[in-house]
Amino acid sequence: MLKPKSAFFGKNLFFLMVALIVFGCASIQKPMGGPRDLTPPKLLKATPENMTRNFSAKKISLEFDEFFKLTNQYQEISISPAMEKMPEYNVNRKVLNIDFKDTLQKNTTYVINFGKAIQDVNESNVLTNFTYVFSTGPHIDSLSMSGSVTNSITKEKEKDVTVMIFPLKQDSLLFGKKKPSIYTTTDSSGNFSLNNLHDGQYRIYALKEPSPNKIFDNDRELIAFSNRTINLSKDTSDIKLALFQQVPEKFRLSEKKFTPNGVFSMIFNKKLDNPSIKIVYPPALDNQKIAEISKTKDTALVYMRNMDFDSLRVAIYDNNKPIDTVYQLKGKKESFTRTLTFKYGINRDNKLKPNTDFRITTNLPIESFEQGLIVLAEDSVNVTNYTIRKDTASTRDLLIKYRWRPGSKYQLLLNEAAITDIYNDKNKRAGVAFEADKPENYSMLTLKVSVPEADKQYVIELLDEQKNVVRTDVVTGNTSVIYRNFLTQKYKVRVVYDTNKNGRWDSGNVKRRLQPENIWLYDKEITLRPNWEAEEPIDIPKEPVTP
Repeated sequence: MLKPKSAFFGKNLFFLMVALIVFGCASIQKPMGGPRDLTPPKLLKATPENMTRNFSAKKISLEFDEFFKLTNQYQEISISPAMEKMPEYNVNRKVLNIDFKDTLQKNTTYVINFGKAIQDVNESNVLTNFTYVFSTGPHIDSLSMSGSVTNSITKEKEKDVTVMIFPLKQDSLLFGKKKPSIYTTTDSSGNFSLNNLHDGQYRIYALKEPSPNKIFDNDRELIAFSNRTINLSKDTSDIKLALFQQVPEKFRLSEKKFTPNGVFSMIFNKKLDNPSIKIVYPPALDNQKIAEISKTKDTALVYMRNMDFDSLRVAIYDNNKPIDTVYQLKGKKESFTRTLTFKYGINRDNKLKPNTDFRITTNLPIESFEQGLIVLAEDSVNVTNYTIRKDTASTRDLLIKYRWRPGSKYQLLLNEAAITDIYNDKNKRAGVAFEADKPENYSMLTLKVSVPEADKQYVIELLDEQKNVVRTDVVTGNTSVIYRNFLTQKYKVRVVYDTNKNGRWDSGNVKRRLQPENIWLYDKEITLRPNWEAEEPIDIPKEPVTP
C-alpha cells in the first residue's frame, strides 16, 4: 500500500519542479549583482521605419533592446500636429504598439515626441527626447531651432527644462492653457534642439516645473521667453532663454494658520513693498498685538497676549493701503502648547564675531528677563561686568554686551525662569558654549567699482560660499565699496542692472512681455585670507540687449 502512494508523490513532485523552472524562466527578473544599469532602452526596429515618407499605416510598432515601461504617456507623449483622438499605446514585452484612432492629414509631417515616457523596467532609465517622424506626403519638414537655457539669477545652465514653441497665430490661445504639441527637454548642459519643424512664425518659451504638466499655471514655476518672434525659414541657432520666477499679478495668501504655540502665521504669494497688519476683529486686540514682518516681506507673524476669542479678522496693508482681509476661526477654549526656545548669534563653529554683541533670539516675544538668573563664565570663571538689554529693533532679541577676549572660551547659562514671554511662560534651563573669535580670522575687502553708464543705477551683491547674499549696495557711479570685518572664505560678486532704480532685482512678466532685470556675474572668485586687506577691480560691462 505504501509503494503506490510514494510513486504518486514522486510524480507530483516532478511536475511541480518542472512548473517552477518554466514559470521562473518566463518571469522578468531584476539582474542580481554586477554594475548598475545606467543605459536607457535602445530602439532596434521601427515598423514603418522612422522618417518614412508617404506614410499610410494605421499602426506603428517600435521594438527596443530590453523590457520597458510607459510612464505618464498621455502627459509625456506629444504629437505635432495635434490629433483630436489620441492614439492607443500598448506595451507587449519589448515592443510598443501605437494605434491611430484619428485620420491623418495629407502632405503633413508628424513628429511624435516621447518626452520621458519610455523607461527601462529595472532601473527606470529614461530614453529622453526620443522622436519618431513621418510624413503623409513626399516631403519631411527639416528645419530646426537650438539654443540654451540659463537661470536669470544664478547664471547657471538649467537641465531638464521643457522648451516649447507655439505657432504665432495660436500662441495667445494655447500658451498657459494647453500642453504644447512641439517641445523638447534641455540636456545636462542646458542645451536644447527642436527638429523637423515646418517653416512659419513661432513664439518660444522655457518652463521649469515642480510637478510637470507642461503648462505655465503655478506661481512656483520658472518661466523664460524670447521677446522676438522667430521667423523660421532656415535653421535657427544660439537662442538664449533666461528662467525667472514671475511675481504674481494678484496678491493672495499662500497659507494662514495658528501655529501650535498660538501665533497667527501668514505667508504671502509675493513680496510686498511696505506691509503692515491690523486686527479688525476683535478690535480690542489691535492695540496689544505684536506684528512681525519677515526681512523678505512675504511672511507675517501676529502675536496676541489675549487669546480669549473664537475668530480673528486681519487686514493686510501695503504702503498704508488695504490689499486684503483674512478670516480665521479659533475655538474659544482651544489651548496651545508653548515652550520658550533659543537661538544664539554665533556661527556654525560656535564662534562669536569680533566687535559684536552676543545675541539671544527667542521664538516668542520677550516680556521681561532676570539678569540674576543669567550666568556668563569666561574660561570657566563667572564674570559680572556685562550688561543685558532688549534689542529695540526686535521684540524677541536680547543683547549681551561684554569686552570679549579673542580666543577665550565662554559658557552662557539661562537658569529656569530667567526669561518670561508675553504669555507669562518662563523658560526651562538652557545654555550654550562658544568662543570669541580672533580678529585675524577676518579680513577687509575693497571693490573698486567702475560703471559703464553714469546715468544708470546698479546693485552690487556680495555672495558667500553658500551663494547667500551677505550684503547689498546701490551704486550710481565709479566708487569703492568696502567690506570690513568679513570672515575669511571665498566670495562672488553679482551685479543687478537696476533699470527702475528701486534698489533690488525685479522679475519679468510673460503676459506683459517684460523681461527680468539683467544680472552680471563677476567670473572671478575672491578669496579673503586671515588678517588681510584685499582690493578687487570690478569693471561692470555695458548691459546686454535682452533677446
